[in-house]
Amino acid sequence: MRTVKDQLIVDALKEAQTPHNKITVVGVGAVGMVHAISILMKDLADELALADVIEDKLKGEMMDLQHGSLFLKTPKIVSSKDYSMTANSKLVVITVGACQQEGESHLNLVQCNVNIFKFIIFNIVKYSPNCKLLSVSNPVDILTYFDIAWKLSGFPKNRVIRSGCNLDSAHLHYLIGEKLGIHSSSCHGWILREYGDSNIPVWSGVNVAGVSLKTLHPALGPAGDSEHWKDVHKQVVESAYEAIKLKGHNSWAIGLSVADLAESIVENLRRVHPNSTMIKGLYEDVFLNVPCILG
Repeated sequence: MRTVKDQLIVDALKEAQTPHNKITVVGVGAVGMVHAISILMKDLADELALADVIEDKLKGEMMDLQHGSLFLKTPKIVSSKDYSMTANSKLVVITVGACQQEGESHLNLVQCNVNIFKFIIFNIVKYSPNCKLLSVSNPVDILTYFDIAWKLSGFPKNRVIRSGCNLDSAHLHYLIGEKLGIHSSSCHGWILREYGDSNIPVWSGVNVAGVSLKTLHPALGPAGDSEHWKDVHKQVVESAYEAIKLKGHNSWAIGLSVADLAESIVENLRRVHPNSTMIKGLYEDVFLNVPCILG
């Protein structure tokens, strides 16, 4: 007897089952799920895969998203702790790792997260050898170089991308906007070098509608500035720790920031982001955050 599906649908042509824009999110913690929902809301993927080692939570998060699929345009949402499910991904976002605790430096997380990365990277390369890697786990720049994201993957340096200072720079935009009474999208400025405590604001590039704030106020930034713009950068560095103290973790801002990077990559937008890249030939053979074109 023919099933309802057989009677309803006649296959005029056999369809290829390989997705065109499959995105995998490794880690279904707070950051991973903010990133997942942001990908879905931006319609970036024709298949979203979730991977983690905690099976009950993994399945629950998948089901929760599937139940809301009527309001989304991504036709397929899957999950498994078996990485074969992630095969043929165009982009893989790694959000897993030990959580930063109150008062803990990013650097304290290095060895713990290196061990986690070794297992993940091996499986990603096995099942999606042509993907791009987007790493969010802290400390972002150190993990990318010394560990596995670049070295063990064997990928070219342009296919291993860090979340970098994209969030720090966005936070700077927000705080400048708050100080001036202008929406953050109209404020422009860069934070470079390393994501975290030792990043550097480029005060000479801060502008609104092309008007350099340093031209208007030459003392902008350094100590002795009567308007205390240096405190804006101090807030960028310290507020992440404050959020962790208040709610136990960070998730929304970093998840949204990573989705912003994913959009530039998947949609080939060629937007400029402050991302960590190998600067061999410019300074030293290290990864630092500089303005990068993502496509």
